[in-house]
Amino acid sequence: MGRLQKILIPSLGLVLAFWFYSARDTFKPEMLRGKRVIVTGASTGIGEQMAYHLARMGSHLLLTARTEAKLQNVVRRCLELGAASARFVSGTMEDMAFAQHVVREAQTTLGGLDMLILNHVGASYFGFFDGDVEHVRKLLEINFLSYVAMTTSALPMLKESEGSIVVVSSMAGKVGFPFTVPYSATKFALDGFFSSLRQEFTIQSINVSITLCILGFIDTERAVRAAAEVLAERPAPRDECALEILKGAALRRRELYYRYSSTRLPLLLRDCAAELLDYLGPRPSPFLAAVAAARFVMRWRHPQGQSGARSGGSVPCSPRLAAEQ
Repeated sequence: MGRLQKILIPSLGLVLAFWFYSARDTFKPEMLRGKRVIVTGASTGIGEQMAYHLARMGSHLLLTARTEAKLQNVVRRCLELGAASARFVSGTMEDMAFAQHVVREAQTTLGGLDMLILNHVGASYFGFFDGDVEHVRKLLEINFLSYVAMTTSALPMLKESEGSIVVVSSMAGKVGFPFTVPYSATKFALDGFFSSLRQEFTIQSINVSITLCILGFIDTERAVRAAAEVLAERPAPRDECALEILKGAALRRRELYYRYSSTRLPLLLRDCAAELLDYLGPRPSPFLAAVAAARFVMRWRHPQGQSGARSGGSVPCSPRLAAEQ
């Protein structure tokens, strides 16, 4: 009965959460018209698509990334799509001084800030951890410390406008998966920092929302190049993902999951059958996870050499369960 409750209660929570968020999905593009927005990592991928969506909604944009030539093209396209204004600042987020400079530029050129979208990410590898501590340190500077630096610098303007912070994260920051050790460490750090900061805002009655975006496998060039041959699921479209992030931000949601099924199911497994994740491989598809879960339950109910209750010790489950699917 205890095991059944551990499965049913999280499942009921998922159903209620889905109903709750669906019921309050009243986003209108007018919500972002005229808003002053910083978008980092805006030269390609999800950041670029967010810039285009915001341009269509009539926002004022300050875009940043490393590559100036790409940013120039994105800014030009944003103006064609109807942005109220669009500017860019190029540089690397390895430099904390640059991260703070971007925020000061928003103060100078936009006169304030309504939304800070933190989306940039440093390059990493998809494979077994190689022990390179220096790589972990560098990735933490780009993927985590620069987020903290920009948030700290932008907070006075966001308090004044009662604005929003949008943190683009990953399932790798909620559940540990193989082959992403340095990357996952930085994303877990984001979750810890911004989830704690959100609670402090509530205690201090600071009306600045924080939306943590938990993304699955998205069809950005970097993600597809690194993981397409390893992951079982088809990547979700980046333009749709970008729009869902903006909807969640405008509605001031505390967390956004995209796509819902491929991100919420691993969390359910983590909470009610953590051992199962060790056998599923990185980011399992919902179907494979369901099949593996059924096998896991059957093995738990009828372990080898037993006919009824679960025997002591570890669950007798194949170490290559995912490979059997």
